[in-house]
Formats: sequence, structure tokens, C-alpha cells
Amino acid sequence: MQFNIIIEKDEDGWFVATVPSLPGCHTQAQSLDDLLERIREAIALYLDVKGTPPAEELRSFVGVQIVDVEAC
Repeated sequence: MQFNIIIEKDEDGWFVATVPSLPGCHTQAQSLDDLLERIREAIALYLDVKGTPPAEELRSFVGVQIVDVEAC
């Protein structure tokens, strides 16, 4: 199975990955290589415990957009 993951870098420089289709499935690491290994493990554990979500709950990636907003 394939899952979209979101990768961000936190204020301490750690990479953080979340899986939008699997609520609560996330991990962190200091390198991208470690992060990808860990998120694969997290997804596998999630699926072992909770099972595969129904197809209608699996989200497809659309895109990322930066939006400018003026401060009030």
C-alpha cells in the first residue's frame, strides 16, 4: 500500500512525519533517511493494530499552496 506523508521540520531541527489518512500515525527523526524508515515502521504498526482503513478514508494528495495573509 502507498500512503501520503507530510514532512515538516520543527523548531529544534527534527524532521516530523505525519500520515493524514491514519489519524495519530506520526514519528520524528534527526535525518530524512531515519524518518522514512521510522514512518514505515509506524504505518506498519498502525495497520497491525487498527487494520486497513476503508478506501473512502484514504486521502489523495492535491498540492501545497503558500497563502499570504495581512496581519490584523
